[in-house]
Amino acid sequence: MYLIITRSFPPEVGGMQNLMGGLAKSLSREDLTKVFADYTDQHEQFDNNVSFSIERIAGAKFFRKLRKSYLINDYLKKNKNVKCIIADHWKSLELIKSNKKKICLIHSKEINHPLGSRMNSRVNKVLNKVDYVVSNSNYTKDLAVKLGANEKKIIVINPGIDPVTEIPKKDLEQAEKLFNGKSNRLITVSRFDKRKNHEKVIMAIRNLKELYPSIIYMCVGYGEEENNIKKLVDELNLNNQVIFVKNISNNLKNALVAKSNIFIMPSIIHKKSVEGFGIAFIEAAQHGVPSIGGKDGGASDAIIHNKTGLICDGNNLEEVYASIDQLLKDHTYKEYGKLAKENSQKFHWNKIIEEYKRIL
Repeated sequence: MYLIITRSFPPEVGGMQNLMGGLAKSLSREDLTKVFADYTDQHEQFDNNVSFSIERIAGAKFFRKLRKSYLINDYLKKNKNVKCIIADHWKSLELIKSNKKKICLIHSKEINHPLGSRMNSRVNKVLNKVDYVVSNSNYTKDLAVKLGANEKKIIVINPGIDPVTEIPKKDLEQAEKLFNGKSNRLITVSRFDKRKNHEKVIMAIRNLKELYPSIIYMCVGYGEEENNIKKLVDELNLNNQVIFVKNISNNLKNALVAKSNIFIMPSIIHKKSVEGFGIAFIEAAQHGVPSIGGKDGGASDAIIHNKTGLICDGNNLEEVYASIDQLLKDHTYKEYGKLAKENSQKFHWNKIIEEYKRIL
């Protein structure tokens, strides 16, 4: 039996939620699987339609962590058939008392604390006690080692994805309406925060629209930087080129990606925040859409430079501009998109779970 401890889980949306949900579903095909997850609204329908058991823990953040660890420790005492504990975050294991095999996933941002700091010590105390540390990219592994983690315990396993399913016709039609007949389509699906670097893309579009009058940039998501990004669009008079969409269905999101030419997210390091991998690049690749990612972080694990997309310096406006131009010119994105779609197949969960099985 496998025991999964996670703070991020479906039906909430997001990269971590998809990762932990996909991992739980894949493991449940191998053996009984139990998940302890944080409470989220309207979880009942999801929980009732999966092949594994989910226990949700509610409450304020601090007390939720205490209550969750108490319930897990009690469960472990009563259930001797648990053979491995898998956690989404080092904090999920901090209060767990068990001699069972433990695997902790790391993703960059949550371990990025200065070497020797109190938080860094807490991170390494947990990571050095587990049997394996699963890093989502080579970048994250290198960061963990730099910050004092035991390199011998770290194995790189990229996040998995489910094979793409057919998108309903009505969603494809709605996506076309949102693009309003324009070609040269760029899209970003992510939270609006500094790290994702929407600003540089928008500034590049200000110049690119002279070369590509029909260029359009679809921004799907929400976040604390939303107002600042919209203000920049107003200042640059790009309201006809930049479209904001949020609170949409997963089918419509997939339709917008599938109808795009380029997925772009030239991420940068902002304070301690860094892109550990970028599962959105692989999700776009499944639809035959190549990506532009930033050199800071783990995007190079998801994008093969000059083959399935481009890696650029997200801090350099000229590089962001040149990368977009390179893929749009002569419809180069079409060939990159074919290769991206082929490459995306190696990230399917039926292949990724085999890597987990080697350490389980």
